[in-house]
Amino acid sequence: MKLIRDILVLASGIVSALYLLNVGFGVAEFIPDNIPIFGNLDEAAATALLINCLAYFGVDIGHFLRRKGTEEKPAPKTHDIDVETK
Repeated sequence: MKLIRDILVLASGIVSALYLLNVGFGVAEFIPDNIPIFGNLDEAAATALLINCLAYFGVDIGHFLRRKGTEEKPAPKTHDIDVETK
């Protein structure tokens, strides 16, 4: 089952990368780029898909998109106290 998932994620990553590289020279556009506001949504979706596929395989490029100083801080340690009441 994991092998099938890996193959599907890899295939979708390859398709999204090829779509972003524009190997079809604009022939295979889902949404034409000359439509205002909506024209670049297909490229944005392909980029998000590619970033998620890379993260699935352990290549985290999302840290390039974070602002400086907003690194995730570890959660503070808490101490649980068990108390019995009568």
